[in-house]
Amino acid sequence: MKLSAACLALATLVAAAPAYAATPTPAPTPSACPPPAVIQPDPDATVPPVNAAALRQSIAGLPAADATAAIVRVGGTKGSWAGVTGVADLATGRKASQHVRFRAGSVTKMFTTSVVLQLVAEGKISLNGTVQEYLPGLLPDSYPDVRVGQLLNHTSGLPSPDLPDTFDWVYRTRFKTWTPEEYVALAVRNPIEFAPGTRQHYLNTNTFVAGLLIEKVTGRSYEHEVTSRILRPVGMRDSYLPGASPRIRGPHHKGYQSVPAGFDDAVPYGTGQVVDMTETSATSTWASGDLISTTADLEKFVRALFSGKVVPPAQLEPMFTVPDVTMYDKCGNQPAVYTSGMAKMVLPGGIVAYGKTGARYGYAAGVGATRDLSRTLVYSVNSTDAKASGQNQRTIRIALAAFTG
Repeated sequence: MKLSAACLALATLVAAAPAYAATPTPAPTPSACPPPAVIQPDPDATVPPVNAAALRQSIAGLPAADATAAIVRVGGTKGSWAGVTGVADLATGRKASQHVRFRAGSVTKMFTTSVVLQLVAEGKISLNGTVQEYLPGLLPDSYPDVRVGQLLNHTSGLPSPDLPDTFDWVYRTRFKTWTPEEYVALAVRNPIEFAPGTRQHYLNTNTFVAGLLIEKVTGRSYEHEVTSRILRPVGMRDSYLPGASPRIRGPHHKGYQSVPAGFDDAVPYGTGQVVDMTETSATSTWASGDLISTTADLEKFVRALFSGKVVPPAQLEPMFTVPDVTMYDKCGNQPAVYTSGMAKMVLPGGIVAYGKTGARYGYAAGVGATRDLSRTLVYSVNSTDAKASGQNQRTIRIALAAFTG
């Protein structure tokens, strides 16, 4: 397979949801669409030795137009590598550091899903149970039954809220605080998108409802449950859920977003300009994207999760299972790519990896691993363009360098 095709496939598989959901996607109308491009997994494929030169090249040249800094951490049974480049602060020129916190964005969904599956293991939730049963009154009476398992693998059919799809609106409301109930109520004003279980549409709404489910079943806050069930037991001492605070505590890189000329509060950067998005409301993504973490902590989490130490092995399989449905998109013929909490990536050479990306303005993060943990990857890129283009291309190069050399 050519590299360009591999990049396209990877970009499709690991796309992250926006911090603010836009207008709901219209129903797909298949027409003159190309057949789905599927890379076949090879059960005998193994990851190559760590290619330090390729990894260095994947984050070389920062700061640049697309990003100000990058941190990469590669591990596993076949070697390890760590690198950092760029600047932590454009104003001071302070160099980037390996040991800093960042917004992990939708990587948070792995934690939300893990807690729900823990509750399944404890007999407090059933994946076949319905949202209507556990959270009566949350969804309109006109909605069909939505099962818990369908929330986790994004086959629920729940819509997203009608919110302005402009960065100008996001910037001016960046300190607005949301309650999960407000977010879900805005979403379910819209009709359900498809019969639950028949398509896959990756939306934050699903994980907001999963977070509310956690709170209802446990009687405690979402933040408390993730902290006590995962962050502390795994030893993720530098990770936390910020609640309503817009700040990132402790050492961190600043996050910037490219903006057009004349934008308020913008500062010159390269041939354009950026605004500082380091401080922003965390409640806008809550159980879908609020986690603040480090590369070392996320590496601990991936190892523990894949080893069955976070979710018991009997309940872990949904995190490695892609439902047999198609995506809810303009063509409607692309196979689903998301599992419960992660995405499945088939890379050049047939190597299979599982993981999750996340993006907040100024931050693009990702974790991934082969199921046997022969290779793990965690990265944070302070991208200035990820929210505009959907996925910062540098992160795709990092993933290819990490898993294929």
